[in-house]
Amino acid sequence: MSRPVDRRPVVVGVDPDPTRRTALAWAADEAARRRLPLRPVHVEGVPTGGVRREVPPSWEEWNESLHAAGQQVLEQAADFVAARHPQVEVDTVLAEGDPVWVLREQSHDATAVVLGSRHLSRAQEVFGSASIAIPVMAHARCPVVVVPEPEHTTQDPAYYVVGVDGSEHSAAAVDFAFELAALRGAALRALYVWEAGPLRIFDEYAPQQEARRLLSEVMAGRHDRYPEVDLHHELVVGHPVQVLTDASAHALGLVVGTRGHGGFTGMLLGSVSQGVLHHARCPVIAVPTTPT
Repeated sequence: MSRPVDRRPVVVGVDPDPTRRTALAWAADEAARRRLPLRPVHVEGVPTGGVRREVPPSWEEWNESLHAAGQQVLEQAADFVAARHPQVEVDTVLAEGDPVWVLREQSHDATAVVLGSRHLSRAQEVFGSASIAIPVMAHARCPVVVVPEPEHTTQDPAYYVVGVDGSEHSAAAVDFAFELAALRGAALRALYVWEAGPLRIFDEYAPQQEARRLLSEVMAGRHDRYPEVDLHHELVVGHPVQVLTDASAHALGLVVGTRGHGGFTGMLLGSVSQGVLHHARCPVIAVPTTPT
């Protein structure tokens, strides 16, 4: 959990559309719970012309108007946060260049990076040219939270879902999931998904029992550290993406590692992580192996 001396901010990418505030609200709430600064970041996405010796006046005027618009976006974001959580310290950043690179750099000293996700078609919003979620998640040095617009409906009592597969990637996700659940006073549902092969000719009882044992061991030590968290864990047969997506339909969030068992060498983001981002309607929290 965040220590008193640990002041790494919650970073949030700010949408220029003032009607899209779900990700900003999520980030502000998280900063308030953790008593951390909030760092709204807006990226203009164009390099400045000031590096040239001679710059056409029209370019300078355009550049200045972009800066002014960017500052206005950040001022509106800061006002929104101040109205929601007056006690949260806000440190805005206006940057130029590639949004993916900027947010990846911000992740080096952040507690989390929070991004919004518009409900276009799923292919457009996650894999389209305008998307930044997947490349940021693949390289970030801290957990990345992708919050859908509009806000989804949660269930009472509140709960988080975390995917477990025994890898060090899922272990980091489990640690962060317990932390989130403790901060929110929420329950935690941990799922080990058993994906049956196309030819089910072998007895699966023994390996499934081993999976249950592993799941219990993974959760036991961490539950000792967070005894206040109402923990439920189970092995479920099915496709990991489908099972985790269905289980998290009304969750506060779905927590996954950035790569699990079965990934190819050099794969930037595990297929399950990409799949749940593609399908889930609740916030998806992707946790790297070693958050810093």
